[in-house]
Amino acid sequence: MNLYKYENELYSSNIKTIGGVDEVGRGPLIGPVVAACVVLPKTFILEGLNDSKKISEKKRNLFYSYIIENCLAYGIGIVDAEEIDKINIYEASKKSMVLAIKEVQKQLKLDHVLIDAMKLELDIPSTSIIKGDANSISIAAASVVAKVVRDKMMYDLDEKYPMYGFRNHKGYPTKKHIEALKKYGIIEGYRKSYGPVKEVL
Repeated sequence: MNLYKYENELYSSNIKTIGGVDEVGRGPLIGPVVAACVVLPKTFILEGLNDSKKISEKKRNLFYSYIIENCLAYGIGIVDAEEIDKINIYEASKKSMVLAIKEVQKQLKLDHVLIDAMKLELDIPSTSIIKGDANSISIAAASVVAKVVRDKMMYDLDEKYPMYGFRNHKGYPTKKHIEALKKYGIIEGYRKSYGPVKEVL
């Protein structure tokens, strides 16, 4: 699989700066949806970088540090649970991506963005790629950055509320998470529009 196909096509059309965009956190019952936009240098190589969900946590953290140190720019977009409940998770995901792109645009001129599976209304050209995190190096990098940033939030939450097990399930609706939710009730940050949370309200 050629992770550089989309980028190389754009470079050959004289496009200079390409942002890869991805989000994580659509499925969890708690916390924000987090997006990242990452602009890599043309010569960027990182063996083994593909979909962040398939990489071990240890390796993902190493990749995160390498990407942050070697990228030309990156931006993070965060939409919290309260807003997810207001506008729905699909719209919140799109908004988080737009916010991440805008953060990058404060740092440099973006010529084009490659987006994982979504169409966004933007002021710059974009390409939506199905399974983008497995088909584009830029989106794969954004996937890693977004996941590490969101996981850190879950670790912080776990420090405050260890009985919920956020460190292990990252907010996703596992059997243990649902059991803890029923036993201890909801805390700030739960998505009240999500079924399992609604049940304990």
